[in-house]
Formats: sequence, C-alpha cells, structure tokens
Amino acid sequence: MDVKQILIFGLLVHVRTCSGNRCYDDRELSEAANRKLTSRYQQPPDLAPAAAPDSPASCPVALYQQQPPQHISGRSLSPWRYVLVTLKDHYPSTYAEAQCLCSGCILIQDNSGPEKTPLSVESFDYNSVPIKQSRVFLKREPCRDGKKYRLKPVTLEVAVGCTCARVKTSS
Repeated sequence: MDVKQILIFGLLVHVRTCSGNRCYDDRELSEAANRKLTSRYQQPPDLAPAAAPDSPASCPVALYQQQPPQHISGRSLSPWRYVLVTLKDHYPSTYAEAQCLCSGCILIQDNSGPEKTPLSVESFDYNSVPIKQSRVFLKREPCRDGKKYRLKPVTLEVAVGCTCARVKTSS
C-alpha cells in the first residue's frame, strides 16, 4: 500500500466510525435504528409467540401418543415454545425467544400391545437445553447533551430452540 491508499483507507475508517456515534433526537431514533438494522445487521424472521414469558410451561408428553404437530418445535424430543421478551432501550425492543417445555427429554417407546400406539415418557436421564445464537441489537444510549441518543451495537445470546443433551456429570 502506498501513502495515498493509506490516507484514503484512514479517511474511510474515520467516516465510518464517526457516523456510528451520531446523536439522534426522539423522532429520528426509531427510523435510524430500523435503517441500521436492515442495512448492517441481518435480522431473523419474526416468530409467532405462543405464550407470555411468565405463563406456566408444561412438557407435552401426551401429544406424542398422537400425531405430533408439524412445526419442529413440537416434534422435537426437547419441545419448546416462543415467548416475547422486551428490552426497553434496545432495537428491536421486542423479540421472540425459545423456552424449553421439558426439563428432561421425551422418549418414545414402542408398544407392541394390541393398540400399537407408541408410549411416550419424559426421561430425566437427559436434559432439554436451549440452543443459543448471537444476535445484534442496537442499544439506545444518551449523548452528552442529555437530549439526544446514540445507537450502540450490542451482541446478546438469544435462545432459538431446544435440544436434548446428556446430563452433565462432574469428573
């Protein structure tokens, strides 16, 4: 790289980092956040929540005696539901997160009796554990003047599903 290329590169880096520190008033903030989220940070599709985060969850073992639902979250041996989570000073401020429905995992056992229906039980030899994915949010932070806000990218771990795992043992 020659001196001219270094100067141009330095100028581009400076412009890019300074634009990330821009302050927005209340009416500009949401629009700026949406623009940044769509242009710089790929967002997952919206998922339909099945319940509020504080509503009781139960392991749907009985459903496995019948035909399980079509969606993977209901067919899994470690089923989950989506709940809405709200972070007041973040964009997006509300998102869907997976919540495991069982502590153990659902095991399906063959029943060779006259009914020929499979028998399902929750086994605690295994654990249902969330699968987490890093996701970028924009956090609203006050600027020095106290009247405007800056958008700072932050990475949070979000549960996107659940899986069945062997129980942890200490060694």
